[in-house]
Amino acid sequence: MSFWVYMLRCADSSFYVGHTDDLESRVAQHQSGSIPGWTERRRPVDLVHAAEFPTRVEALSAGRQIRGWRRAKKEALIAGDWAAISALGRRGKKPG
Repeated sequence: MSFWVYMLRCADSSFYVGHTDDLESRVAQHQSGSIPGWTERRRPVDLVHAAEFPTRVEALSAGRQIRGWRRAKKEALIAGDWAAISALGRRGKKPG
């Protein structure tokens, strides 16, 4: 069995990061509004990033890491711009 970490872009341009063992079904649940919470009020959503992991623990860890990133770093991940991801990581967190 595989596990996925995924990122959705919501209708209000916010991002949602989650994990699942059935990516297609989970995205459909978010799209239909059957999962209460963030995405329910911000539909429609678009799947903008997904990565497969061999264990749930690894998917959870990756999801936690991505959730902590600033918007610019998330957008670099979506674009597959590894140089920007690395550069944004070296700058540290935004003050404030």
